[in-house]
Amino acid sequence: MSDIVKIRGVKSGLQLSFAKGANFDEVQANLLEKLETGSNFFIRGTTVYMQKGVFSDEQNEALRRMFHRHGMLVSMDFKQPNFSVTPAVSPMPYSAPVTNTAPAFQPNQPERNTGKMTVINKTIRGGQEVRTESSVMICGNVNPGAQVIAGGSVDIRGTCRGMVHAGFYGDETAFVVADKLMPTQIRIANVIARSPDNVKEAGMAERASIKNGYIVFEPIMR
Repeated sequence: MSDIVKIRGVKSGLQLSFAKGANFDEVQANLLEKLETGSNFFIRGTTVYMQKGVFSDEQNEALRRMFHRHGMLVSMDFKQPNFSVTPAVSPMPYSAPVTNTAPAFQPNQPERNTGKMTVINKTIRGGQEVRTESSVMICGNVNPGAQVIAGGSVDIRGTCRGMVHAGFYGDETAFVVADKLMPTQIRIANVIARSPDNVKEAGMAERASIKNGYIVFEPIMR
């Protein structure tokens, strides 16, 4: 059932396509399964694009309501070019509780100290979130279910298995470094990607940065 709905990242959100011959009930059930199991692509605030003319207006409205219940927008007006990998979306608000030593910030703050560095000496556990308008160094792990959101770059002296957003204000020169970089999702400025599926080489840290509009993962020496 996993191939009934295909997800493709586009510059302003996610584009959905459906397997040939799939009926509405199958598509709806597959989408609901992805939403309820916490698919890494379906993040609150994302715009989801669907094709016109595939389902009836009533069926489209049922899908729209389903996405709205999970905090996402639906549009039938898709005009952006497609990308085969590494989707890009606009920055979105995050509503999880903040548990950190850095000052929380709002996207519309006029003063942004992205050149400074915040240091956090602890592991960020699932359900916790770090927000800072500066760059941040975390001396510990970022566990699954945790989020790190920074105006500058993110340096994790440990394993990253959570969600990381560097360059929150749109800084495409920002980067993410970790001793072991295995995020559920990574964002730099307006570009979003998932960690590669290949096995990480033991002892090698990794750096993620934007190159030619895509997030690229590269091994580095500390």
